[in-house]
Formats: sequence, C-alpha cells, structure tokens
Amino acid sequence: MTLEIKNLNVSIGNIPILRDVSLSVPSGQMFGLIGHNGAGKTTLMRAIMGLLEVDGGDVSFDGNDLRKMADHARAKNGISYMPEDRRLIPSLTVEENILMPAWTNGITDAKERLEWVYDLLPEIAQFRQRRALQLSGGQQKLVSLGRALMPGRKLLLLDEPFEGVAPVLSRRLSEVIANLGRSGLCVLISESDDSHSSDLVTGSYRIERGTVHPADMQPA
Repeated sequence: MTLEIKNLNVSIGNIPILRDVSLSVPSGQMFGLIGHNGAGKTTLMRAIMGLLEVDGGDVSFDGNDLRKMADHARAKNGISYMPEDRRLIPSLTVEENILMPAWTNGITDAKERLEWVYDLLPEIAQFRQRRALQLSGGQQKLVSLGRALMPGRKLLLLDEPFEGVAPVLSRRLSEVIANLGRSGLCVLISESDDSHSSDLVTGSYRIERGTVHPADMQPA
C-alpha cells in the first residue's frame, strides 16, 4: 500500500500551483510534507483526494489509479483527509461529526470503528454529546482527527494538524499520530516546519513554490 505521485501538475484558475511533483510514501510509513504557507501543501492533499482537478501526472495508492476513482470513492477505499480548518458541522454533536463519514459512505462496522477511535482518543469520548461549536480549537482538532480515522484505514492525509493548537494538546496529538504510524497506516503530514513531526516521520519532503525535488527528501 504505497502512495505514488509522479509528475503531478495542478492549476487553479489557470494559475499553475503544483509543478511536476513526485513523491512516494511506502506502506506503513509516515512522511512529512514541509513548506511555508502558500507552498502548495493543501493543494497537493486536495488533489490526492480528488477535490481539485489535475492537469497531468499520476496519482496512485495500493496499485489503484486515483485519477480514475471518483472523489467520494476514496473513503470506501480506506483513504481519508484531515483538513487544516477542521470543517466540523457546528450544530452536530462530537459523535455525530465523527460518524458522518460512516453514514455517507456506508461503513458497516461503524460502531466498532467508533469505539476504536474512542480508545485511541479517550478525551473526545468524554465530550461526545457536546456540540462542535462548544469546543475549543484544540478539541476540534482532536475531533477532526477522530472523524478522519473512521474511513482512514489505509492512507491518512493530515494537513497542518498542529497549527493553532496549545502545547499540551499538540503533545497529545503527537502521541496519537505516533501510534497511528505504528499501526501500519500510510500517513502524510503537512507542516510549515518540522518542529512537531521530525520525531514522528521516517522522512520528509520539502515543497517550495509548488515544486518538490528528490534532493529535498531527508531521512528523519
């Protein structure tokens, strides 16, 4: 189960954003994607998820051509994305937000999966009946991660998971993400710098102005 991207090009409004991006995240490993704001990290993750149209290049996971797969089918194939801005539904409870991917994708073992999420993140189980709008920003990050884990059985894309999170919760997120790496998941984490992910990842790619060079990959 390897994520393979080769010569990927993406434009938004006729403006090139990603230019011949190539990277690989092997099965069961965790890699960082490091770059300043505007470098193209979110664009790359959204392109992998099928949320942005691709101009050219190859994107595959577990031997499947993702460009030929409908965006909604990725969750059914164990691929999930945690966006930087969380995107929880404020009026729904924590548990309802976490279960949303199960409802929309027909995940049959949702109950067992939910209990696994609560075991991994017991703190969110404590406020499962609160509405999302009642949570702090850090708590919302934890819930967003829990929601991503419902369908994310094989590949998990984490976009700036530590951004705007208090140090205590940041350390807690690091612990949880480290456990995910040991569970066999393929994980790509984006950050503005590697201050949080350096101890978690097998290696890192640096992205600058929409370009990733092989020389930018450095083992952790």
